[in-house]
Amino acid sequence: MRATSNCPATALDPIPASPPVSTPLPLRAVLLMLGSAGFFALMAVTIRFASAQLHPFQITFFRSAFGALFALPLLHGHGWALLRTPRFGFYVMRCVLGMGGMLAGFWAIVNLPLAEAVALSYSSPLFVTIGAVIFLGEVVRRRRWSAVVAGFIGVLVIVRPGSAAFASGSLVALLAAALTGAVTISIKSLTGSEPADRIVLLTTLLWVPLSLPAALAVWQWPHAAIWPWLVLSGALGTSGHWCWTRALRLADASLLAPFSYLQLLIVAVLAWWIFGEQVDRYTAAGAAIIIGASLYIARREHSLARQRRREVRAANAEPPI
Repeated sequence: MRATSNCPATALDPIPASPPVSTPLPLRAVLLMLGSAGFFALMAVTIRFASAQLHPFQITFFRSAFGALFALPLLHGHGWALLRTPRFGFYVMRCVLGMGGMLAGFWAIVNLPLAEAVALSYSSPLFVTIGAVIFLGEVVRRRRWSAVVAGFIGVLVIVRPGSAAFASGSLVALLAAALTGAVTISIKSLTGSEPADRIVLLTTLLWVPLSLPAALAVWQWPHAAIWPWLVLSGALGTSGHWCWTRALRLADASLLAPFSYLQLLIVAVLAWWIFGEQVDRYTAAGAAIIIGASLYIARREHSLARQRRREVRAANAEPPI
C-alpha cells in the first residue's frame, strides 16, 4: 500500500518539505507520482499471491528484507556517511509506528477485497488532521473539520457497521491508516533536515529487525513458487517509496495527490482481472467521498501554507524602524 502511501501510501512514506509556491507542476514529478502509484498497486498484488502460503506478518518481513537489499544501491555516491544521522532515535520512533501500520495494512490486503483495503488506507489524511490538533496544537477551522467529517462518512459507507456486510478486518485497515497518519505527523520535522536517500535507506533497513519478531511468531519456510512474489514485493515497495519521495520534493503534495489516487483504480482493475473481485457500489461511493475529502484537506493546507509564507516574506521585507 502506499505510504502509504500514501502511502500514501500509502500509503507509509515521508512527505518532503513543499517547494516554493511559484514552482510549477513539473512533468517529472507527475511521472514519478504515477510510477509510485503503479508500483504500490503491483506490490499489493504480489502480497496477495504470497499469502497463498504465508501469513501477512511473514510477508511483511520478506518485503522489508528484500526492500532493504534493493535500497542498498543508494549508498553509491554517498558512501556509509549516508547512514550517519544525529536523529537516529527519531528514525526508530518513526519506523516503529510505520511497522505497525505496515503489519496492519498487509493483513488488510490479504483478508479484505483489495479495492476496499486500499480505499480505507486513503483515510489517513483524516487522522493526520485530528492528530495535528491533538499533538501539534494546530488550529483547524470549520471547513477542514467538515471535510474530516465527510471523509469519515465515506469510511462508514464502505465499512457499513451493523450490517451483514460488516467485516472486522475493516477496523484493521483503519488502524493501518491511523498509524500511517501518526508517521506523517512524526516526520514533519525530519524531511526539513534529512536527504531523501537517507530517509528511504534508513527506513527500509530499520524495518527488517522491527518486522522479524512478528514473522517468527508465524514462521514457515516459503515454497519455491512463493519466492518470486516476495522478491517482487521488496523491489516494488522500495521503487514506490523512491518515486514517492522524489516526486514530493519536486512539487507540492496537494498538487500531486490526484495522481497518487490512481493506485486505487489500478488495484481495482487488477483485482477484477486476476482475482475476480468486484468493486461494490458502497466501496466505490465511500472511496469517492474519502478521496474528495482528502483532496480538499490537502488543497486547504496548501492554501494556508502559501498564505503563511507570504506573511513571512512580507514581515521580512518591512524596513527596520
